[in-house]
Amino acid sequence: MSKTDRKRLLREMIFYRRFEERTFEAYMERKIGGFLHLYSGQEAVATGVLQMVQADRGIGFDYVITGYRDHIHAIKSGAPAREVMAELYGKETGSSKGRGGSMHIFDPSAHFMGGYALVGQPFPLAAGLALACKHQREGRIAVCFLGDGANNQGTFHETMNMASIWKLPVLFVCENNLYAIGTAIERSTAVLDQYQRLGAYKIPASQHSGQDIEIVMEATRSAVTHVRNGNGPYFLEFLTYRYRGHSMSDSGAYRSKEEVTDWMQQDPIQILATRLIHANELTEGELKDLEQEVQNEIDNDIIKFAEESPEPRVEDLTKYVFEDNPDPRWIGPLRAGGEAHG
Repeated sequence: MSKTDRKRLLREMIFYRRFEERTFEAYMERKIGGFLHLYSGQEAVATGVLQMVQADRGIGFDYVITGYRDHIHAIKSGAPAREVMAELYGKETGSSKGRGGSMHIFDPSAHFMGGYALVGQPFPLAAGLALACKHQREGRIAVCFLGDGANNQGTFHETMNMASIWKLPVLFVCENNLYAIGTAIERSTAVLDQYQRLGAYKIPASQHSGQDIEIVMEATRSAVTHVRNGNGPYFLEFLTYRYRGHSMSDSGAYRSKEEVTDWMQQDPIQILATRLIHANELTEGELKDLEQEVQNEIDNDIIKFAEESPEPRVEDLTKYVFEDNPDPRWIGPLRAGGEAHG
């Protein structure tokens, strides 16, 4: 990467970290409610993978889908950060009009096909998106992010089998942060190295550090080339770590302080910042200025937009439940509590 590219990606990761930490603060202030799963510590994975996916075709060309830890994937895919924050606030200007909240960010205009609350739910949906890509013959691929815990769901095995048989153009990205909520991977999974599980389905797979964005990007480059060239699916496993609990209700007491400290010493932002400083591409002063610039943007624009946006109107409660001009043949029975027939 050029010096300019590396500084831009550093700024992006700083932005994502501060975005997540600011949502934590807003949640504690009771401005955000419901479930909230933060991405702090894992920034290099979504940033690096999607940077390489977008490198040859641009933002919003390929389909992206993920689980409920989805804010950063949405923004990097092209969803406006303002709208993502507004969605967390439950505002009408949010990416899902305030109806979805943290776990259901969605922006079809950016081909970000959503975050999903059910563990393992995105696997078959990614296969469906990939099948559509294959039929459209426009060179698109589907990118599916999920954590290690989702790989024990039946949908994982069913989807991998189908994706392999049909040679679907889908890139599976496992963000292995070592825990499924509070359960350590060694207590729930027989094969700890997730990429080894793909041998059963004849899907090429590899494992890499998820803390160094340049390692992430190099691994993704090869995987995207494989998928884009019609060779079928590829599975990337990145070893990473979330700094906060599984969600806001999780204190993380099941992890030792020593373990958390060790992983924080492998911070993805610090790794890239240190590399730039040692290469004389960035000074300590410039780094502080960058951090302050990001802070100002989030506080004075992103948060301001969310807080000043209107609440959804009560009279619009069912606006997105049914289509605007429903077919009376089935909407009537539904409203009456009867059975709809198509």
